[in-house]
Amino acid sequence: MSRRRTTVKNVHHGRTPAAWTGSMIALVAFIVLTVGFLAGPGGFPSINVPISIAGGVLLVLAPIVGGIMSRIGMGQD
Repeated sequence: MSRRRTTVKNVHHGRTPAAWTGSMIALVAFIVLTVGFLAGPGGFPSINVPISIAGGVLLVLAPIVGGIMSRIGMGQD
């Protein structure tokens, strides 16, 4: 009778540098977007467009940076 080897896959549940970096960039992006929406020139309901655009750019970059880091070996297999 032959023994069959079972390999247990190492699952990190997203605890990788790529996942953490993407998540932190997205968190900063949401904070910047919130500040942009609340800190407009005319008081509470007005929007500060340059800050909001910066937050939007960060939000778009978050999955791109995470994906690149994952592909270069810093993510889960």
